[in-house]
Amino acid sequence: IYCIENAHGQLVRDLDFNPNRQYYLASCGDDCKVKFWDVRNVQEPVKILEEHSHWVWSVRYNHSHDQLVLTASSDSRLILSNMVSISSEPFGHLVDDEELSEGEDNHQEDKSKEPLKDSVVSSYEEHEDSVYAAEWSSADPWLFASLSYDGRLVINRVPRALKYRILL
Repeated sequence: IYCIENAHGQLVRDLDFNPNRQYYLASCGDDCKVKFWDVRNVQEPVKILEEHSHWVWSVRYNHSHDQLVLTASSDSRLILSNMVSISSEPFGHLVDDEELSEGEDNHQEDKSKEPLKDSVVSSYEEHEDSVYAAEWSSADPWLFASLSYDGRLVINRVPRALKYRILL
């Protein structure tokens, strides 16, 4: 049995297990933070996101690409984050030996081959009131929805540029 005492210092609103890393858990709460935990060592969180300005009501890992994390908050925003450093694929795509041997000819080529870094991908502000729920589609890994107190159900997609960087 694992116990994370005072995980957020205030009320914990939601949690979600990483679908691809069995010991990783994300939690969120009234301290405006999202914390990522390795439940084998709960002394400190592995990573903390502090992007919201009010209570965080929901946190969800993408089922197919666990680096994509949705958070919904009372600040009327839904935030899509790319948490590569704690995903099941922390190095992105594999590099071919041929790419390495070509050396400096392609040094200035395309920055799209640089590894992705932890970042906020997008902040969605279509809601006029608290966003209480966020959920990934079970049929399409690039589609997600959010629900808020204003009665709006908003459906969005992962930006195409990020989608292709993850896939290619």
